[in-house]
Amino acid sequence: APSGDTRPRRVPAAAPGAAVAVAVAAFSPLSPPPLLLTSAATAAVAAIWYYGTDKFFSVGYTPKQPIDYSHKLHAGNLGLDCLYCHTTVDKSSYAAIPSTQTCMNCHAKVKGQSVVLEPLRKSYEADQAMPWVKVHRLPDYVYFNHSAHVNSGVSCVSCHGRVDQMVEVKQVQPLTMTWCLECHRNAAPNVRPAELVTKLDWKPERDPAEIGREIIAVKKINPPVNCSGCHR
Repeated sequence: APSGDTRPRRVPAAAPGAAVAVAVAAFSPLSPPPLLLTSAATAAVAAIWYYGTDKFFSVGYTPKQPIDYSHKLHAGNLGLDCLYCHTTVDKSSYAAIPSTQTCMNCHAKVKGQSVVLEPLRKSYEADQAMPWVKVHRLPDYVYFNHSAHVNSGVSCVSCHGRVDQMVEVKQVQPLTMTWCLECHRNAAPNVRPAELVTKLDWKPERDPAEIGREIIAVKKINPPVNCSGCHR
């Protein structure tokens, strides 16, 4: 199983400074007028609220993995389909992390003596999972079903970006509630024929939103925007 989320939860340097300044000013004999103080406090809270979101802390998150695995090489150059490794993405809520056996299907013969792949061989011999570090993590109180999205025609690209061009996988979308709701309220641009979901370089011959609207109408797709859709 992949290890836990190791990304640092930083507080922007400017935010605490602003908050401290407001607190000090409140007890200073030279305190500014109440209206100015209130404005400063509001600005400090707004800064923490805005800059303390996943849009700033999680986008760009690129954890170090136990092996320098390149999706660009495997999915891009070699054309390995996403479903070969992430076998449950169209059947389950969880997109499976590939087992060591899946990797060894090729690497038992391909680069079998590579020093870089020594951790993989040790994992295989010890019958222990590789400690891959999860890149995309949602809060425990969020319900997300991969298969529901994939089978509806939402491509990996919509949430994970062009993974087939990444040497190191990084988070490219905030995955916040606001971001998810924007898509649920206007899903058409992100819906494509289901058989093209893992074709990450797909280029539609006409307006993708038009194609998406047609698929939504045929499949009667109705993305939930109520609380119970994602919080169960």
